[in-house]
Formats: sequence, structure tokens, C-alpha cells
Amino acid sequence: MSQKKIFLVLIAISTVSLFLHHGGHLNLMLEAFWLGCPSSMASSTQGSSGPSAKHTSVAFLKTHKTASSTVQNILFRFAERNNLTVALPITTCDHQFCYPRPFSAHFVHPHTTPPDIITNHLRFSRAELRRLMPNNTSYITILREPGAMFESLFTYYNQYCLSFKRVPNGSLETFLDNPWSYYRPEEKDSMYARNTLTFDLGGDKDRPFSEALVYAKRFAAELERVFSLVMIAEYFDESLVLLRRLLSWDLDDVLYVSLNMRTPDSKSSLSSENKAKIRAWNTIDSVLYDYFNASLWRQLRELGLSCVEREVQLLRKSRDRLVRRCFGGHLPPLRSAAQIANKELRPWQPSSKVAIVGYDLPVNMTPKGHLPPPDECLKMIMPEVQYTRLLLRSESLRYRKRFPLQSSQQTSRTVGQVRAHKESPALSLNPQPSETMSRSTKGALRLSQ
Repeated sequence: MSQKKIFLVLIAISTVSLFLHHGGHLNLMLEAFWLGCPSSMASSTQGSSGPSAKHTSVAFLKTHKTASSTVQNILFRFAERNNLTVALPITTCDHQFCYPRPFSAHFVHPHTTPPDIITNHLRFSRAELRRLMPNNTSYITILREPGAMFESLFTYYNQYCLSFKRVPNGSLETFLDNPWSYYRPEEKDSMYARNTLTFDLGGDKDRPFSEALVYAKRFAAELERVFSLVMIAEYFDESLVLLRRLLSWDLDDVLYVSLNMRTPDSKSSLSSENKAKIRAWNTIDSVLYDYFNASLWRQLRELGLSCVEREVQLLRKSRDRLVRRCFGGHLPPLRSAAQIANKELRPWQPSSKVAIVGYDLPVNMTPKGHLPPPDECLKMIMPEVQYTRLLLRSESLRYRKRFPLQSSQQTSRTVGQVRAHKESPALSLNPQPSETMSRSTKGALRLSQ
């Protein structure tokens, strides 16, 4: 190689390194050059005008105890940076879309329509979401290995789910020895005690054992036709590589810190015998996980595992840089809710028997040098409930400025509708949509044909 070519290569490498060092915003083509990887697949799958056109219509089905709060935080921050509208629940639904009732467009606060993104907990109804979201919406969700997920559910909901609460001494092993002694499928919170993923996805969690395998395989194939990407919690960063490419997002758009975590002493180790019992009790969830875990790795191999590994490493380095800029080198210390001074950073505590930790910002933290806006750093570690309320306030303010006369009328009308809305069984991906929506509310929604 000639001296001139060597010099030009060094200049190119130095330029890219300078962008990275200063947190520069690399577009997808430059990232592809740096990684030696194919550029985004979104231009072909989404019909976008080019690889740098970010896809902004996203429906993320937030499943339980699967690292979904971290994905939600990524989507919340992306929406704010790009001035997008996030569909949020009406106040009578709190921070979830009246879960565990099947999702209805009536559960969406009228000040947050028409939405670009939806990500709060809901029970999946394809028909209702298609009425609400744009035609080109990408549907995404996340699954977790059934053993680890069920252990987390049992600990987290031990004081809310009666199937868990009635177990002597709160023993997971006792429950697994004879789950039918404690499980009541008709109880309100029974979805936390069996096939929770299946329930969240709109399926039948209590399909008889004799039919469960056939049903699960058919259900998995049906979900694959609906969801553009099913992430896997155990391979979170690898899943983000696929998410970023699907949506043609920049690397900075998927940076994160982990949220909604338990303290180590709240976690129980599982024997291989108990893992097998959990998979047998949650047969449908187990089939779904195995199916989509295999699907994820097929997609990663198609992209190239060496390419994926390089992008994962770049993502982690970029995240470390963001943490240094935001918090002076290290993440704020993890604390229990009672120890966190800033109430906006206190995570919700499900019971006194399990501790969910959050981040405690130092009192004397001040921005120095070239930093993101301080509130962006705060929001990266903000729990779901507080962030949802913050977004609702900001989106309601924006709505009232645009439609000053309609806001109060729409709010009272929608609250009245949801109280009258009757729950239906809706155990498939295609429940019948409600026909009771008023014309004014229909006009406020972006309909899919």
C-alpha cells in the first residue's frame, strides 16, 4: 500500500474515532462502514425512502418481568427527542391500558392521539391496535426464559396474585409441587401464575394440557406473522442490534441503563428440577420462548455473528460514554425506594417482601462540558410510572394548545365510555373490535383500514 493510501486510511479512522469520542451522531451508512456490516434492513422491510429515514410508528407489547421497562424507556426517550406522540392510558387505567382487560382504543387518553408509539402494558388485541395505529406500524415485543421469568413473577406478585399468596411460607417449590392446589384460573390476577406471556399476547393461558403443544405452535406461527421483531431478554443487546436496524435508528437511539431491578437477595436460584416443573406448568410460554429464541438467532446469523458482536461492543462503549457524560463516570448508586431522595426516581414497590431498586442521583451533580440536556440523563433512569405521568402532562399541554375547546369534552366523554365498555373473552389475536366508539373519538384516532 502506498504512503498516500495509508495516510487516507488513517484520516478516515481518525475522523470516525473523533465522532465517537465526542458522541457524534453517526448515520447508519457510516456505522455500517465502521462495523463492516450490512446497512439497515428497514429500507426493504418498511419501504422507507432510504437507510437514514427513521421509522417512527412502533407498537411495543410490554410483557411482564422481561426487561420490557428498559425497552419502554428507550421508546419514551426516542419519542420525546423526535417530537412524537405516545399513546398513554386514561387516568382511570393508571399507567397501564386497563390491564388485564383486552385492549380497547377507549383506554387511550384522547390528548395522546393520534399516536406514533404505544408501549405501556396492555393485553394484546390486534384489531383494536390496528384501529389506533398507523398502517405502517412495526409490532415488537420481548420474551424471557420461562424459568427465570416465573421465579421473578412469583416473587414480585406474591402479595397481589392469590394463587401465590395462598402458598404456605411463600414457597415457590411448594407451589410447583402441586400448582393446582393454589391456582384458580378464574381469579382476577391469575394471569401472573400461568402462561403470562401467552395471556399478554392475547392467547389462551389455560388451554388443556392435551391441546397445549398444538395450540402453542399454531399461536407462535400466528404471532410471527404479526410481530416484526420478538426480542429475547437473555440476549438484550443482540436484540437491540436487530431493533435498531429494523427501525433504521441510530446507535444513540437505543442506549439504555437497566430499570426495574430486584436486589440480589430477592432472587432465588432454581434447581434443574424446578426449572423443568416451571416449563411444564407454563407449556405454552415455553414453546413461544423456544420458537422465538430460535428465530432471533436465525436473524442474527443472517446478519453475521461477527458483525453483531462488533455492534454490541460499540453499543456498550457508547452507553459507557453516555453514562460518563451524564453522571461523571459511573451510574448513580442503586438504592431502595426509601433511600432515594428524588421522588421522581423512586421505583414502585410491589410488597414489603421484595425490594425494587432505583438510581439515586448525587445531590451535588452538576453538568460539565458538552453534556446532553440534564433532563435526558434524568429520564434515562426514571421509573415507568413517573415517566408515564410526565409524558401525559406534556402531551396534554400540547393538545390543549392545539384544541382548547375540545380537550375537556373529549376527556369526560372517553372516561364515560371506558366505564361502560364491557370486557369480552378475546383470547385470540383477532378479537372483534368494539362498535361503541363515538364519532368524535373516532375522528381523534388514526384509523387503519
